[in-house]
Amino acid sequence: MTRLRSHGEALWIADGPVVKFYGFCYPTRMAVARLAGDALFVWSPIALDASLKAEIDALGRVTYLVSPNKMHYLYLAQWKAAYPAAQLHLPPGLAEKRPDLASGERLCSDTSATWSGEIDQVCFGGSPVMSEIVFFHRASRTALFGDLIENFPKGWFSGWRGVVAWLDGIVTPNGGAPREWRLSFFDRRKARQALVVILGWHPHQVIIAHGDGARENGEAFIRHAFRWLA
Repeated sequence: MTRLRSHGEALWIADGPVVKFYGFCYPTRMAVARLAGDALFVWSPIALDASLKAEIDALGRVTYLVSPNKMHYLYLAQWKAAYPAAQLHLPPGLAEKRPDLASGERLCSDTSATWSGEIDQVCFGGSPVMSEIVFFHRASRTALFGDLIENFPKGWFSGWRGVVAWLDGIVTPNGGAPREWRLSFFDRRKARQALVVILGWHPHQVIIAHGDGARENGEAFIRHAFRWLA
């Protein structure tokens, strides 16, 4: 069965296994963008198996392995072992959390020269807990979010977990960043500056790692998810 699904011009997604986080089961999702020269930009890699690797290799050369925030690291080492020539690109805090990955390039708001003109990026900061690098794939007009937008379908969590998820503000149609992370953004001005940049890209689509993104009206989807910054 094909794992990769087209998500616009030169962009694909694949869903990975469910992972547990503080007793909650989280679905995982990665995105792959094909850049000039068949270079592949792999965002938030999921577990790699033989069938997925074959599909990836058919697209082009895995050149960049990218994590959006310091929580998205589970499979980076596996991918780096499978593609030793690929470049690791790490968000703030990940090198300290995973010293074995510390050789990777550090990501910030300045778009890497290696994918300039094809992918834009901004560091969404303002919280001492965690920052996230948000990306924008120009060809498909798609914004990529790791944990800043979580939007689980109703019924994904059951029982008390469902109540907590609803209170956390991560259930459709009112998904967003988890409440405890939102409350840690003491520098709201810095966060709003990043949001202005993101909205200035005028995204048509939104891909998120956990839950349902948007295939259209991406800008409106993002504005709704960040209503807590209003």
